[in-house]
Amino acid sequence: MALFYNRAQRRNPQDPEGPQKWYPVLRSTGMIKQSELAKLLADETTLNPKEAEMAIYQLFKVIVRVLFTGATVPLGDMGSFRLTISTTGADTEAEATADKVKQVNLRFMPSKDLKHELSKAEFIYLKSMLLETPSADKP
Repeated sequence: MALFYNRAQRRNPQDPEGPQKWYPVLRSTGMIKQSELAKLLADETTLNPKEAEMAIYQLFKVIVRVLFTGATVPLGDMGSFRLTISTTGADTEAEATADKVKQVNLRFMPSKDLKHELSKAEFIYLKSMLLETPSADKP
């Protein structure tokens, strides 16, 4: 599978006074709608698209409910979700209360299988793809 990238010049956050360097940056091709995802899922299962869409919605509800129990949510060969929090420190144990929580974060931990699949990615420089694509203006 191929991933598209562009090039971007950026400063190194660890050396803001240093020279900017060029980095490859993934190019998003957009976001698909839940109904489109459901159609893709339906093509791979015995579900019809509406049943697949309902299954996705129900999975969302179940994941949220389980995360709020403090449990990690495994998703088979894909990986798992868990919650973490960002907090500010306190000088004493008694001061370490819920008001020190700044944010609840959702973390996804990919499985070894998913990491292996991602390692197969090929990268295509988007500008080179545009140069190779025939123009609609040309006969």
